[in-house]
Amino acid sequence: MTDLERWRLILGEPASRCTGGLQGDAARRDVALEWLYGRDPELAERGVRKGGSEDSVLQTVDWLDEVHTLFPKETIERLERDAVERYEITDIVTDPDVLQRIEPNPALLRAVLRTKHLMNPAVLAMARKIVEAVVRQLMEKLKTEVRTAFSGTRSRRPSIHKNSRNFDFRSTIKANLQRYQPEERKLAIEHPKFVSRTKRNLEQWQVILLVDQSGSMTSSVIHSAVTAACLWGLPGLRTHLVAFDTNVVDLTSDVTDPVELLMKVQLGGGTDIAKAVVYGAELVDSPRRSIVAIISDFYEGGSEERLVRTVKGLCEQGTHVLCLAALDDEANPDYDRALGQRLANVGAHVGAMTPGQLAEFVAEKLK
Repeated sequence: MTDLERWRLILGEPASRCTGGLQGDAARRDVALEWLYGRDPELAERGVRKGGSEDSVLQTVDWLDEVHTLFPKETIERLERDAVERYEITDIVTDPDVLQRIEPNPALLRAVLRTKHLMNPAVLAMARKIVEAVVRQLMEKLKTEVRTAFSGTRSRRPSIHKNSRNFDFRSTIKANLQRYQPEERKLAIEHPKFVSRTKRNLEQWQVILLVDQSGSMTSSVIHSAVTAACLWGLPGLRTHLVAFDTNVVDLTSDVTDPVELLMKVQLGGGTDIAKAVVYGAELVDSPRRSIVAIISDFYEGGSEERLVRTVKGLCEQGTHVLCLAALDDEANPDYDRALGQRLANVGAHVGAMTPGQLAEFVAEKLK
């Protein structure tokens, strides 16, 4: 493809007088791009893209076939994500012919969770396979992160086992300082030091995940479900998973099956964070060995005063309270900062963590 053709595809029909027309596959790409991005009202008003002058009218299934034929994989993933998330083309996840053609990915999983109430039983069964595929991918990634976080701590006892993972940098420097060569600015190490890595004998801790299931928190619900499944059954740890909007639903019994759990989640509705935190507080058995993680955008539809008061009570009794604005791979914080500041003022940790970072936080507390 020439540079002029690329610019023509980017700018649309108005650029034809400068770039010339499109032929062959380039013209087909233009039709596919126009089918998706031509519905953007802002671009239409600016006249930036107005292409696809051919007579054919693409349906979703035909469009998917075209983009899989005409574009590289990374472009296909971007086009599918924009179709689902930006333009809410729901038949991508409710039409069985379309579902058979599309590659499982996190954007598609989010779309399935948002639209599963529109699906008939046959389509829902197909959509479940997409959920299973994406959850399996996430589980493999998070299991590695969780295993790393919980793989054992280094004690300060010296060890005769020379393992690079247990190399004691500080003790080695201290023991060999007399061999420093200033002319060469090098330290000759004659006696490297190592420490032992021991398994933990732990008192049991609780981790209580309170997850906002409003529509904007879809990614957090997905990663919370998978994270809870990865944490489940770890020695010295008892995990709870609670979803909330204006109601509170304890999903702990389904934590071992994150696919089933996600298929039960009902996204959307209002938000009563205070009610969820009150419920979570009732689950706490040993305050000083408990972590309550509230995953929400913190736009409270209930009582802010009740929420702040309950969080303050938890912190004062020694419970670690995390107010997480996001719990996905990107961890982009998007939350009510004023309420977040009020919660921080009474002792909560407010910010954003990826699932791996949450596992590391929990592991640190268990040491």
